[in-house]
Amino acid sequence: MRTAVVILNWNNLDYLRRFVPGVLASLAPEDKLYVADSGSEDGSLNYLSGTHPEVGIIPLGKNYGFAEGYDRALSTIKDSEYYLLLNSDIEVGEGWLEPLVKWMESHPRCGVCGPKLHALNRAEDGGWQRADRFEYAGAAGGWLDHYGFPYCRGRVLQSVEPDYGQYDTPAKVFWITGACLMVRSKVWNELGGLDGEFFAHMEEIDFCWRAQLAGFEVWTVPQSVVWHIGGGTLAPASPLKLKLNYRNSMWMLRKNLPATIGPRKARCRIASRKIIDFGTQVAYLLQGKLSYVKAVSRARKEARARKIVPTDGKAPVALTKVRIIAAWAFKGKKVFEYLRKYESSN
Repeated sequence: MRTAVVILNWNNLDYLRRFVPGVLASLAPEDKLYVADSGSEDGSLNYLSGTHPEVGIIPLGKNYGFAEGYDRALSTIKDSEYYLLLNSDIEVGEGWLEPLVKWMESHPRCGVCGPKLHALNRAEDGGWQRADRFEYAGAAGGWLDHYGFPYCRGRVLQSVEPDYGQYDTPAKVFWITGACLMVRSKVWNELGGLDGEFFAHMEEIDFCWRAQLAGFEVWTVPQSVVWHIGGGTLAPASPLKLKLNYRNSMWMLRKNLPATIGPRKARCRIASRKIIDFGTQVAYLLQGKLSYVKAVSRARKEARARKIVPTDGKAPVALTKVRIIAAWAFKGKKVFEYLRKYESSN
C-alpha cells in the first residue's frame, strides 16, 4: 500500500456522511481510507460498514484523544509507505493527495509534509462553501516564535489572510497541522508516533520538532489544497482547549528546546515563557474570565507535574527570532508582510 489515509472519528457521523465520499473518490488504487473510531455512539460504524464497506474500520473502543488515538490506530497498519492523518471535518478536492506523495518521493529528507488549508464556511442552504482564505488550524504551514508561540504563514493569532497566491511555492516550515499531515511510516515509527500524554493540541508541533531534531525536514506543498471547518471537537473558547494549549506548549518546550538551543539557554527561555503565561492569566482575571484563569492554573500545575525526558538532538533546528505577539500588536494588518520579508531573508 502506498498511502493509508486515516480519519480519527468521535461522534462525527454528519461529517463522515458529508466528506468520506469525496475522500474515497480522490484516492488512487494503491491508497486506502481507514476510519479509527473512538467509541462513537452516533451510528458512525453502522453507517460506514453499511454504506462504504471499502473503508477500513479500526475500532478503538473509547476516546483516547487525538494523540494516543492516532498512535493506537496507526500501530495496526503495517504495510503502508505513508500515513496521512486527516480530520473528519475536511473536504478534499480531486488530485489533492498526489502532490504530497510526489513531494515525498522526490525529497527523501522530507519526513513530514502537508497542504494549504482553506476555510470551509457554512452556506446559506445549510451545506458548506469553500472559501479563498486560509483556515486557522494550519494555513500554509507553521512556525514557532522566539518564546515558542505557534503561528502560521497566513494566520497570526486570530487574524487570517485571504489566499492570493503569496504562499504558492513549496517551503520548508517548522510544523504542519495534524488536521492534514502526511508522514513517512518509517519516520513515524522511528519517533514513536505522537506523544500520547498530550491528548490533543500541540502534539503535531512536538512531533514535527522531534522529526527535525532527528534530521528530517518538514515542508508545505501548496499544490495540494484542502478545506477545513475547524473547531469540530472543541470550541475555540473552550477552557479545556485553553488548558491543553498552555500545558502542552510547556511540555513541548521542556522536551525539545534543550537540544535546540542548549540546556542553559532553554532554562532562561522557558522561564521567560512562564512569566508571559502568568501575565496572560492576570489579563484573564482582569477581564473577569474566571474559567480561563482556572484553566491556566490547571495547565501550569499539570505542566510541572510531568517528568520530561528531553529529546536527543542529532541535527540543528532553527527557531525564528520573531516575537509574534509584539509583531501582531505593533504591525497590525501589516504583520503578514513583515513575516514574509523575515522568512525570505532567513
